[in-house]
Amino acid sequence: MASKGPALFSEIGKKAKDLLNKDYSCDQKFTITTESDTGVVLSSTVAKKGGLSAGDVAALYKHKNAVVDVKVDTESNVWTTFTVTDILPATKTVASFKIPDYKSGKLEVQYLHEHATFTTAVGLNQSPTFDFSATIGTPSIAFGAEASYFTTSRKFAKYNAGVSLTKPDSSASVILADKGDSLRASYLHHLSRLNGGAVVGEVSRRFSTNENTLTVGCLYVVDPHTVVKANLNNHGNLAALLQHQLVPKSFLTISGAFDTKALEKNPKFGLALSLKP
Repeated sequence: MASKGPALFSEIGKKAKDLLNKDYSCDQKFTITTESDTGVVLSSTVAKKGGLSAGDVAALYKHKNAVVDVKVDTESNVWTTFTVTDILPATKTVASFKIPDYKSGKLEVQYLHEHATFTTAVGLNQSPTFDFSATIGTPSIAFGAEASYFTTSRKFAKYNAGVSLTKPDSSASVILADKGDSLRASYLHHLSRLNGGAVVGEVSRRFSTNENTLTVGCLYVVDPHTVVKANLNNHGNLAALLQHQLVPKSFLTISGAFDTKALEKNPKFGLALSLKP
């Protein structure tokens, strides 16, 4: 379901956040994905974090405008998600639940209009939480807000607001979150000097503690199959990764992180291998 209007509220600032955080890891992870002749996509993942190992098996099936996604992990948890687009024009409906946590069920409806988007989600239990979000504007500029309401306490668990500006080679966003206690502003710019890579900066402030965090990052395209990313914040935390496409849709990612203000501590390293034959 394509939209010519503003993005959902959850997309505000997402590009900058992904460049700063996505694919960084200090774990060891192996994933293999295959697709059957009937269109079922199967994926198996094994991960090791510290001294603990875990794994899961997932299956995804698409049929016309419907998608079914099921995942089972080594702790016998089962996640199931049903997604149907265009039950009504310009809508997407998502139903999800987890077994054995029967109170985790949720039903979400998204509506994408040319000048606005709306999402409503409700927990499928006796004391549901209602989540709302809305944005108005265009693909270039959008204003939005979101809130969560607990029916048991009759109080809002959160309310956030944000604005985003998007151009072909750059994007900027400002989000007021945590019930007005934190402010986060980010800017991302694509540079031809980085072979199509990008630089990003993010400033966040928590008013209750007067804590400020400045994070800068960059992505450099070494060649069509290899990218390098790095980020550093004013607290001295430095991270970097190298991601190489072995064959189409199969990636090897090596990442590391250390505290530049505590060099006596051992650096952390992560390795991820994702294969899709």
